[in-house]
Amino acid sequence: MATFFLIIIYLAFISLGLPDSLLGSAWPVMRLDLNASLGTAGILSMVIAVGTIVSSLMSGTILKRFGTGKVTLVSCIMTAVALFGFAWSPSLVWLIVAAIPLGLGAGSVDAGLNSYVATHYKAHHMSWLHCFWGVGATLGPIIMGSFISGEGLWREGYLTVAYIQLSLVVILFVTLPLWDRVAGNNSNLNADSEHELNHPELEQAAENTKPWKLRGVKLAMLTFLFYSAIETSMGLWGSSFLVNIKDIPASTAATWVSVFYLGITFGRMVTGFITFRMSNKQLIRYGQLIALIGTVLLILPLPTIVSLVGFMIIGLGLAPIFPCMLHETPVRFGKKHAQSIMGFQMATAYTGTTLMPPFIGLLASNFTLGIFPAMIVFFAIVMLLCTEKLNKYSAKVNVG
Repeated sequence: MATFFLIIIYLAFISLGLPDSLLGSAWPVMRLDLNASLGTAGILSMVIAVGTIVSSLMSGTILKRFGTGKVTLVSCIMTAVALFGFAWSPSLVWLIVAAIPLGLGAGSVDAGLNSYVATHYKAHHMSWLHCFWGVGATLGPIIMGSFISGEGLWREGYLTVAYIQLSLVVILFVTLPLWDRVAGNNSNLNADSEHELNHPELEQAAENTKPWKLRGVKLAMLTFLFYSAIETSMGLWGSSFLVNIKDIPASTAATWVSVFYLGITFGRMVTGFITFRMSNKQLIRYGQLIALIGTVLLILPLPTIVSLVGFMIIGLGLAPIFPCMLHETPVRFGKKHAQSIMGFQMATAYTGTTLMPPFIGLLASNFTLGIFPAMIVFFAIVMLLCTEKLNKYSAKVNVG
């Protein structure tokens, strides 16, 4: 029963990833159809992200009142409605309206499923859970690319994903009674030896300290901000960069954006196994170095194929960072404030998703989209510096 139900949760995370990569893949065609500027995609991305932040901040209260199963079901319904809205939008204004439920639906289900798996399943499932998000994010551009390769039928691409989302709604509705039952049976499966370790120095330091004042918390939050800046910017602007700067057809560019998400997906699947042999800190460090190498390949004046390979390398590098940072939170900052700090980190991640892609869009509109790879390199360097300094703080209290 537990394994079967875990498959359902993974399917839910596929549905969470599907819409995330659609807008960036379709925008080179969508904006021509809607007579919109290049930077308008940043506005849509911001609306979606703001909705996600709002629903994430409210998710604790909502989940406590209604339970993870019901919240996940309603969130998926909202996402399906939003995708139908995108497909049928006659103008940019209607796209903005449809973006609101898309963001609101994503935030609650993201927080709810992460919390549910962290509470009721062992820790290595966190990497695999986010791997299945990558499956959805990888499939999104592939589906959209298959439609825009012919007559630029981006609306049909959105409709297809909406019907997939609707199918998941049916599955979640049928299995709704299982959520509480499985939670009761799995209440003791989440124990993780690394998190069970006691760190007296850390716990004593945290006892009378507000969570946001603990040493290193702000660095951890910055890491999440710049991680999200890279991931979201690659998804939103990667296709436009390849089309406008590298002169690649829109359908081909969409395929290579899917390769970026494929790198994240494959990397997280492998990370789930590597966590048995390597620490979170090692995986975070190596992932950031690999991602930095990939970003450098985008900025160097090398053949186009090298830039395309860079998309895959960046995806592979990003793969372990997000789940391992989440998993490392109680170890870095102690159990007492772990949940609060995790909330801060998620909020900061969504802030990066909200602000950074529109910022790149603004720069691109006023200068050139050629600035995109330089910004990605900058984000990767700052992210690496933040975590390395955070590791030094952790080492001083013998954490990890």
